[in-house]
Amino acid sequence: MLFPDESELIDRIALALIQRKERMGTAESCTGGLIAAACTSLAGSSQWYERGVVSYSNQAKTELLGVPAAMITLHGAVSGEVAEQMARGLIAHSPVDWALAVTGVAGPGGGSDAKPVGTVWLALLHGRQPVRVWKELFIGDRHAVRAQTVRAGLESLCDALEDRDS
Repeated sequence: MLFPDESELIDRIALALIQRKERMGTAESCTGGLIAAACTSLAGSSQWYERGVVSYSNQAKTELLGVPAAMITLHGAVSGEVAEQMARGLIAHSPVDWALAVTGVAGPGGGSDAKPVGTVWLALLHGRQPVRVWKELFIGDRHAVRAQTVRAGLESLCDALEDRDS
């Protein structure tokens, strides 16, 4: 596993999804598939993890996830609107119950005053309903920003699954 601290979270997510007979998927930009890698590091993850889409470019976000180019132009690729649409696109085009999407500026370049390095938007949907769309501002180098994004996404998914089970 790329981020060993996530193994307990992955175990809890797996158990909850298996018990609910649900599946999840990921749509990732700034993490480049690291959330998918964390999920699939667990043997037997094919029972609950369906697929991941790495949509690093704007073109990939549009072609693979149906994010309108006009939305990217209006809000920027790093925005709550785009993160939510990435998750919606994954749900619309695949048999997943839960979609976790992330888009951000991992650095070291690419930041701006409005969206500095470490700015990340995450979206979690269950079915077509947003559970949470939120912004984080992580600090550190590229590896640290990506690791914190993986952790934040998995924690939110785990919390949402456990909240719905209680």
